[in-house]
Amino acid sequence: MEPTVATLALTVPKALILIGVGVAAGVFNGVAGGGTLLTFPTLLALGVPALTANVTSAVGVLPSYLGGIAGFRVEIAGQRSAIRRLLPASLLGGALGAVALLTTPASSFREIVPWLVAFATLLFALQPLLLHALRHVAHDHPTRRLFLQAGTGLTALYGGYFGAGMGIMLLAVFGLALAATMAELGGLRSVISILVNGLAAAIFIFVGHIDWAAAACIATGTLLGGWAGASAARRLPVPALRAVVVIIGTATTITLLVR
Repeated sequence: MEPTVATLALTVPKALILIGVGVAAGVFNGVAGGGTLLTFPTLLALGVPALTANVTSAVGVLPSYLGGIAGFRVEIAGQRSAIRRLLPASLLGGALGAVALLTTPASSFREIVPWLVAFATLLFALQPLLLHALRHVAHDHPTRRLFLQAGTGLTALYGGYFGAGMGIMLLAVFGLALAATMAELGGLRSVISILVNGLAAAIFIFVGHIDWAAAACIATGTLLGGWAGASAARRLPVPALRAVVVIIGTATTITLLVR
């Protein structure tokens, strides 16, 4: 863990870069997730140390989920029961992930991150076939309920630790476990994501290691981008939205493998 925060010497061009990347990350998070894969490498490229870049990115992308919630507000209204059921697993997983990031070596876990995102993307791509195969299993079946809780908790743990692709993983879990439209799943994903990222961000703020100027620039962009991404997700046909999610997931996996 870094003993002090090595802050970025913020200039106008760097600030504009971070705001622009924040907008793009917000759009990604509004549609399916994966915005961290834009903000985190950008901070690294600008010279911010890895731990500071990770926690600064986590704080900076938080407003994108607020924008996403605003865009999905109609769909979220019908998901209150699911949100209440998933609240304990989401908060516990997010807290454990954030603490793990701050207290354990990251090297071994980061080696499996690309494969986790790849698995989630494949799971989401094959979701129609899997749903067809499971059509005889009721959505209130104990196996589906267990899968929903365990999948949400493990994804939240991953999200608290690093978070890139967490939205795609949540969509994959929710799509297999819940009877809901793509837009409703997107709204539920936005709420769970802000719970997980918000708790992790609170822990990071308490401990430190945040470059506040850089985080403010990213946050400015992600708030607008999150609303725009959610609005686009609500209007896209289901096959097109599924294709966009798979593309984002594939790009996220490739980026993680080559970084």
